[in-house]
Amino acid sequence: MTKIKNWIRKFLASPKTRAVALMLLVGSTAAFAQSGAGDYTAGTSALTTVAEEIAKYVPIVVKLCYAIAGVVAIVGAISVYISMNNDEQDVKKKIMMVVGACIFLVAAAQALPLFFGL
Repeated sequence: MTKIKNWIRKFLASPKTRAVALMLLVGSTAAFAQSGAGDYTAGTSALTTVAEEIAKYVPIVVKLCYAIAGVVAIVGAISVYISMNNDEQDVKKKIMMVVGACIFLVAAAQALPLFFGL
């Protein structure tokens, strides 16, 4: 009988056993906290509210993307003009980079409302 008691004491005194017991306690507590008798109305209403608030900002972000695309186009055009006047080698590369950036910004502005279902 004393051998069993000593073995149990050694087993419970080990750091691994304590860590596993702590993880089981925390994990089961979290599982019970999430189940909450099946009433998810508070979480559902919070997510609905967040989705509605984010949807209000989508038109503003779309206009911001268009404005950034315009600034990129103007700055890029000036940069390309300066490069052409200085007879630099990679003018085509600069043109493609500016056009690509503008196309990306316009496409992102078009896709953003579709992403949020508007």
